[in-house]
Amino acid sequence: MKVLFIGGTGVISSACSALAIAKGMELYHLNRGKSSDIRKVQGVKTLVSDVRNLEATQKVLQGHTFDVVVDWISFTADHIRNSIQLFSGKTDQFIFISSASAYQTPPQQLPVTEETPLDNPFWQYSRDKIACEKVLQEAYQKNGFPITIVRPSHTYDKTMVPLIGGRTAMERMKRGLPVIVPGDGTSIWTLTYNKDFAVGLVGLFGKKEAINEAYQITSDEWLSWNNIYQIVAAELGVTPKLVHVPSKLIAQYDKDLGDGLLGDKSHSMIFDNSKIKSLVPDFKPQTPFREGAKEMVAWYAKNNFPKKIEPSIDALMDRIIDDFPYTAG
Repeated sequence: MKVLFIGGTGVISSACSALAIAKGMELYHLNRGKSSDIRKVQGVKTLVSDVRNLEATQKVLQGHTFDVVVDWISFTADHIRNSIQLFSGKTDQFIFISSASAYQTPPQQLPVTEETPLDNPFWQYSRDKIACEKVLQEAYQKNGFPITIVRPSHTYDKTMVPLIGGRTAMERMKRGLPVIVPGDGTSIWTLTYNKDFAVGLVGLFGKKEAINEAYQITSDEWLSWNNIYQIVAAELGVTPKLVHVPSKLIAQYDKDLGDGLLGDKSHSMIFDNSKIKSLVPDFKPQTPFREGAKEMVAWYAKNNFPKKIEPSIDALMDRIIDDFPYTAG
């Protein structure tokens, strides 16, 4: 099977690349060739081009057709129109990586399924993903463009710390400093290990039943935000100092961070993975966050980055904690 990833070196796509190679697929990456070596996968063939440059990319793709194309990096309707133009007639299956944040926010009922309405009034990122899906559905209806839509939620690997503030928050806990938790920390969240996600995605490759269908691919483990911070702290060997701050207040200090909280992370999200499991029986998420956190902490300890703390994030946390009239606990 000949497969192309538009992108291919990110947290999720690198795990999917490794699995595709392990399964004997002929895998290409289409990117600018400038990505970090942190997640480099052996055996991938790279086509070097900026996919936003339509004319240059058409030249690079000349003579190629693919069984599957996976678009990891379309974030607006214009991006996806560009991809449709590039790959119409060149692939039997076009998989668009959307986002579970596109679902109704907050959801009227849980668990969320693929039939949950797409409606997020809080986050432009999510509304743009919804717009991408609409463009793809129109292309399928008008021209039979062979789409499959995939909606991941919060997916991580050893390099990506899923706390508010990322590795800066982890380093602050390590140093005994307080960290911010959205809301009261009791909302339920779903974290998915990238290698678990990969089993679901790669399992969709070449499946005719998946054309014009949408699938969410997430873990079956549900954790509160307090649990998530406590698990990371336990791996660090510290007692965390958690400062619970309403997401709306955080948004007043930092709009981008606030939009991501109000449009996604501040609401409980539990997913029903029955649909992906019915088509890909091998998809059985097996990595609890305790194992993922252990790997994450070990990786950061081994890779002694000179800048473990981002000054802007560190200063933002200090400012919010200094202004917020509650004691860390």
